[in-house]
Amino acid sequence: MANWSDPRANAAPFAASLAGTRSASYDAGLRSYMLSVYNYMASGVLLTGIVALVFAASGYAAIVFQTPLKWLIVLSPLAFVMVLSFGINKLSEGTAKLLFWAFATVMGLSMSTIFLVYTGPSIAITFFATAAAFLSLSLYGYTTKKDLSGFGTFLIMGVVGLIVASLLNIFFQSPALNLAISGIGVLLFAGLTAYDTQRIKEMYAHVAGTDMMGKTVIMGALSLYLDFVNMFQFLLSFLGNRD
Repeated sequence: MANWSDPRANAAPFAASLAGTRSASYDAGLRSYMLSVYNYMASGVLLTGIVALVFAASGYAAIVFQTPLKWLIVLSPLAFVMVLSFGINKLSEGTAKLLFWAFATVMGLSMSTIFLVYTGPSIAITFFATAAAFLSLSLYGYTTKKDLSGFGTFLIMGVVGLIVASLLNIFFQSPALNLAISGIGVLLFAGLTAYDTQRIKEMYAHVAGTDMMGKTVIMGALSLYLDFVNMFQFLLSFLGNRD
């Protein structure tokens, strides 16, 4: 016989309802968080593209990249990445955002040379191919139940090896090595896109409701931005038609 005075009879439905409310609240917060990451990332890519196009069309890019000033433009983005990566805990959220936009701008100056080397249609085709691949890979990283953390070390070591090979090829000027670097680069940054998406998603549980959330959004956008831009540049080596 049921004990109608037992408060546990209504406790279970109430607990389930509370858990459901919390879950719905968490999911809504996660969607808002990821949307912010993607918005900053996409806006950064757009800013880079506009700056690159305008700088190349102005004629200044062709002049500047024939002078020692080109090294300042080429190395400046790396400086911004280093400051953001190692100093994010000391930076305010506003400063982190400002540095992100400044980084996207100097990346535009640095990437303006692609408009001097490749045809416009081939750049556009490569961009949309990269965008399609990025969206598919990021969606996989967001939805998969498989833990991709084990691939992180392998992918990062691969990027380090890729940088070393690229530096060596400056001296060797080997077309075969350049082709291999481009192919491996596309695969590595494709993997990093899925890996970083899952990592950024999982970070939400640690930063939700804290002061670090805004800065985590910026760092997540920076990671995905770098994945996209690097995949685009390596893919351009295959799909780009030179002027």
